[in-house]
Amino acid sequence: MKVLVIRFSSIGDIILTSPVVRCLKLQAGAEIHFLTKKSFASVLTASPYIDQVHTIQKDLSEVARSLQEENFDLILDLHKNLRSWRVRSLLRKRYITFDKANFRKWLMVRFKVRNLQVDHIVNRYMESLKPLGITYDGEGLDYFLHPPSSSFPVISEPYICFGIGGTHATKRLPVGKMREICSSIPASIYLLGGSEDVDAGAQIADQLSHVHNLCGTLSISDSARMVKGASAVLTHDTAIMHIAAAFNRRIFSIWGNTIPEFGMFPFLPDQKGFPFEVFQINDLPCRPCSKIGYSQCPKGHFNCMNEQNTRHIAELVQGALSSF
Repeated sequence: MKVLVIRFSSIGDIILTSPVVRCLKLQAGAEIHFLTKKSFASVLTASPYIDQVHTIQKDLSEVARSLQEENFDLILDLHKNLRSWRVRSLLRKRYITFDKANFRKWLMVRFKVRNLQVDHIVNRYMESLKPLGITYDGEGLDYFLHPPSSSFPVISEPYICFGIGGTHATKRLPVGKMREICSSIPASIYLLGGSEDVDAGAQIADQLSHVHNLCGTLSISDSARMVKGASAVLTHDTAIMHIAAAFNRRIFSIWGNTIPEFGMFPFLPDQKGFPFEVFQINDLPCRPCSKIGYSQCPKGHFNCMNEQNTRHIAELVQGALSSF
């Protein structure tokens, strides 16, 4: 069976497809191809379970002919948007999609209904494979590393990784709050993020000798390698959280406008994972305001992040370090 798995973006969402890929390969012996955006290909190319990665930069026309020539038996659409629909229409093969739970998420955002059952997205992915006889193996997420770059830092002491980034501003703590946390933890902290986080990282690390700003200096794989070696990982609801789950690190996740009930919280191996800690301001009448995020707080007060107790967060992270 030759299968095309589709997930265009982004890093965290692609990592969340890894149990599907693994179970398809190990249980069905499938030849697995994966279609994603070119900028995210490195998340997949080291996987022993993926036979070929196909990429697009801007448009499906870049790979249309090569995909048609593969003559897939099955398309597994794990993005389920207009672009992935175009792929299915082009190839005209049997396809499987999954429950995106958009209506239930809409009810949460529009009416603040928090007791609706939205299963974790990995479980919803796996549910879609039941007609193939594929079942979840309980082994959590995968992340396969490329060899480290020549500039990868050599660190001998225990350290914390702090993923300070996030695609949307309303998923990130203000810089001052992140600095408060770092200044309260007497341990080596390495800040991880993209090129867009360089300035924020510099402000956080300024005059804090135990805080090291690596934002914008590491590849995705090297950032993941830093996470793998960390004693604990502090992160927003973003890719670093899912990378940390793949390596079964101790996770402290900070949530702003989004909520774990959307089904995107850390996905850990059955009976093997550390308990993860969630920091969120409950009972805010405006939260969640979006299932994704905004460039600024729609209400102007940003209480979902401004009311976070940075001292409490720092104490719990420091307590976890003392157990190692």
